Amino acid sequence: MAVLSDVADALKMAGSMTWQITWSLVLGFALSAVVQAVVRRSAITRMLGDDRPSTLVKATGLGIASSSCSYAAVALARSLFRKGASFTAAIVFELASTNLVIELGIIMALLLGWQFTLAEFIGGPIIIVLMAVFFRLFVRTRLIDAAREQAEEGLAGSMEGHAAMDMSVQGEGGFFRRLLSADGFTSVSHIYVMEWAAVIRDIAIGLVIAGAVAAWVPDSFWQGLFLTDHSLLSGIWGPIVGPVIAVLSFVCSIGNVPLAAVLYSGGISFGGVISFMFADLIIVPILFIYRKYYGTRMTLVLLGAFYVTMVLGGYVVEILFHVFDLVPAHAQATVVEEGIRWNYTTVLNIVALAVTLVLLVRFLRTGGREMLAMMGGGPDDMGHHEHAGHEHEEHEEREGHEG
Repeated sequence: MAVLSDVADALKMAGSMTWQITWSLVLGFALSAVVQAVVRRSAITRMLGDDRPSTLVKATGLGIASSSCSYAAVALARSLFRKGASFTAAIVFELASTNLVIELGIIMALLLGWQFTLAEFIGGPIIIVLMAVFFRLFVRTRLIDAAREQAEEGLAGSMEGHAAMDMSVQGEGGFFRRLLSADGFTSVSHIYVMEWAAVIRDIAIGLVIAGAVAAWVPDSFWQGLFLTDHSLLSGIWGPIVGPVIAVLSFVCSIGNVPLAAVLYSGGISFGGVISFMFADLIIVPILFIYRKYYGTRMTLVLLGAFYVTMVLGGYVVEILFHVFDLVPAHAQATVVEEGIRWNYTTVLNIVALAVTLVLLVRFLRTGGREMLAMMGGGPDDMGHHEHAGHEHEEHEEREGHEG
């Protein structure tokens, strides 16, 4: 009975956290879908052909606009690299598309506080600069050539079909004209549902892990692990151990936020949370994918580069936020909220679920099932993919005219 009670406590906490962040996830994915509906993949590749600072700024902005789950982002970065993007620009794009996105920032503000959202968007560019310097100093041309040769083999990783799909509006016209068209509605619905399908597993796992850790792991364990009795050592140790915990959690960036809230309430340093959040790109399953994509040597280089830059980025953020007195109290992190109550969260969740229902109906009526079936395809299966929803609409229109 004690075991069942513990499981019930973990699930209750996971459920409460789910209810607390549902509307923010819907808002984030909806805004991301709107942006992606008008950003064409072909334009992205053309802009990332070298590793100049201006190109890396573009890679960062385009990554933010092309919000993706960690697995799809890794697959898309390999696709960009194969099509001519520089290796550094592709990796910067990958990092930005998973860690500098709207939905992540909103959830961090809800569960951790606005300071963490600000830190994420300050720490991201810092880590990108450090990564670019690392590649310039230590990654030789012959290693990149070997990685490109391996990438050209087209070995499948995860979410390849999803990463290869260009679901943006293909018609002419300005931003709002394309967005407000029938094709624009279809594009938004397809991107929205596909993004949910790509991350729902990791979000669910992250919430369950966070609920279990919050319910079962005593505060004394975290306090000992994070050296909370020694403020200086805790600040040094946090960014070092944060990525290690992330690597072992097997969860993507958005799914990591509830666990980050648990860790911060348990005593990990502010910089440690930032390092932890960025380390979703070196979790064990993704390291195996890197090995398929780029070979063993480049995988080790990526592991070292990501880890070192994330630790250093955590230190810089920690120092900056202490200097400006922006580090929040550990008790501010929201691990769980009391059940479902009639408040602004409930109202926003009802609106969010209604929006989701509308987009889901549009998705299913415009070829969505076929697209879901192609999510796990190989990296070259979508080479000639066209937006199935648009074709479906054109077919419906033709039938209507004939009738």
